[in-house]
Amino acid sequence: MIPAHSLLDLATIGKGESHAEALQGSVEYARVAEQSGYERIWYAEHHNMRAIASSAPAVLIAHIAAHTDHIKLGAGGVMLPNHAPLTVAEQFGTLANLHPGRIELGLGRAPGTDPITLRALRRDERAAENFPEDVLELQGYLSGNTRIRGIHAIPGSGTNVPLYILGSSLFGASLAAKLGLPYAFASHFAPDMMVAAINHYRENFEPSEQLDKPRAMAAVNVIAADTTELAEDQLHRVRKARLAMLLSQGDRVITDYEAEMLLDTPQGQAITSRFNQRAVGTPQQVRTQLDEFAQRSGADELILCHTSASVEERLTSLKLTAEALD
Repeated sequence: MIPAHSLLDLATIGKGESHAEALQGSVEYARVAEQSGYERIWYAEHHNMRAIASSAPAVLIAHIAAHTDHIKLGAGGVMLPNHAPLTVAEQFGTLANLHPGRIELGLGRAPGTDPITLRALRRDERAAENFPEDVLELQGYLSGNTRIRGIHAIPGSGTNVPLYILGSSLFGASLAAKLGLPYAFASHFAPDMMVAAINHYRENFEPSEQLDKPRAMAAVNVIAADTTELAEDQLHRVRKARLAMLLSQGDRVITDYEAEMLLDTPQGQAITSRFNQRAVGTPQQVRTQLDEFAQRSGADELILCHTSASVEERLTSLKLTAEALD
């Protein structure tokens, strides 16, 4: 049986698509998801990645919330070391006041970028070491029980925006368990420790005001199409696009031809193997594979990441999958 399922949208910029087209695609994606009965969509913070337009989750969430009615919207996540906790509390507190009951906040420890871009963000490389303390500081602002005397998030104080810890290792699992928060594992790009981390989280969970029992989530890549051949073709293009994105640095851009040549090399296979947690094929094949992934992960909720290379293909994948899981 497939558990509850939500969505992760990277606002992917397809070949030949503009930034504006990718972002408008995210609006349409959210509308279709809402009509299809999905409960939530999250947006991930990434920087200096040519194929991802979700670098400013709070801004994107504000726009999409204004163009939808009730679907929950959140960050999956905000990379907290890149920001002051007070700033994040003010941003998401603003969203929570504008759209009550609809805003969520997933928090990650990684910078969501490379070391050079990290310096461009004016962040200290050691900021990640303070992640547990920063989570508690942020939680204090949002709950109204500030940990820094005289400092309050206005707006934000008392909104109690639900927090989630994101991770791909035992560190995030341990922190989420200790703080009694939901835990989301980034298995859509870092699958190796999924089962171990989710088990560790469950075994060490301590109840909190937000959550009385553990709630584990796991992300999985999805490509649904009318035929297996169409889905496999999309997967091939996605693998090339991911390889090119991760190998391109600065002004050096890996071409489509170069990515094709690199796919079957040891380096290419090592990179694309990060995306092996996936469900690809016809709607029925995707349903079967998601059922297998749910059993394998032991997650209470699946986060589906439709990874097709164009807005149109992602919308089709979303609709077909929603019908198959209905």
